[in-house]
Amino acid sequence: MSENSQFRFGAATGVGSMPGGDAREAVKTVTGTFEDFPFLPELPARGPGADMIGRTAGMLVELYARVEPSGWRLGDRPGRDTKRARSWLRQDLDALEEFTQGYAGQLKIQVVGPWTLAANLELRGGEAALSDPGACRDLAASLAEGLRLQLAEAQRRVPGAQLVLQLDEPSLTAVLRGQVKTASGYRTHRAPDRQIVEATLRDLVAVHAGGPVVVHSCAPDVPFALLRRAGAAAVSFDFSLLTERDDEVIGEAVEGGTRLLAGVVPSAEGPLSDPAGSVMGVRTLWRRLGLSPGLLAEAVTLTPACGLAGASPGYARAALAHCARAARSLADNPE
Repeated sequence: MSENSQFRFGAATGVGSMPGGDAREAVKTVTGTFEDFPFLPELPARGPGADMIGRTAGMLVELYARVEPSGWRLGDRPGRDTKRARSWLRQDLDALEEFTQGYAGQLKIQVVGPWTLAANLELRGGEAALSDPGACRDLAASLAEGLRLQLAEAQRRVPGAQLVLQLDEPSLTAVLRGQVKTASGYRTHRAPDRQIVEATLRDLVAVHAGGPVVVHSCAPDVPFALLRRAGAAAVSFDFSLLTERDDEVIGEAVEGGTRLLAGVVPSAEGPLSDPAGSVMGVRTLWRRLGLSPGLLAEAVTLTPACGLAGASPGYARAALAHCARAARSLADNPE
């Protein structure tokens, strides 16, 4: 087993985003549902600066971004968009602190990873930072410093928490395949060297050396092996997008001690199956891989398939509660 097996994860948690704009209500829902693995909710419905890119851009050190019609663009100084992002993050942390008094356990904090950030943040000329290797390096270094500050602030506010850092990388596969479009939309940016991609992720993982790092992507073809080599203790993904060609890499990940945060509950509004039905695919995968059913609780955490920002508040609450019930079903009857 790898050194990642030293980390223990809760049985269920959320991905990150929630509907609505009430931070206190979102945190109350999350902490009430996941007593041993809550997370800091993100509320993109509030507008620019609360979205995943703007929120993380607000954490950068000595780099600033503003909203343009085409998206978030790096600028020379902090403007109102940066200030708004930082203000909302403080409000979210205030709410988290209020509802976690005396809490001792795992607490997940989500930020956008360096490659998704590079694919979605524009340089001054309008092209993505991904187009410039130097800009990618600067962005990753700024993000690393911002992460240190963010983790320290979260730890100060919830001193009993064992922090889990989640790097959101939904654009990573497109970056690796050279599929990120240029500003014109007629070409795509060249794929960076995979060793550079891996090394950059490893540097960001090292920022949280004292705790586990999860890398999340709800896109198809998550590069499990690359993420494991970069030091990720866990990989979060949409379980419905797995195919049998992923079996080998999933089996290697589990045997190597990598935790799977399996997105089994739909993030899109709709009827929910019974809890046992939600984990049927996980049990089937386990049998196909020839893994011990007793290993399930040690290897799998259940989540929604992706963030819940697009759902109604009622469905979001139901989906999170369903994850917790499905996890109990999986633990009680792994076979």
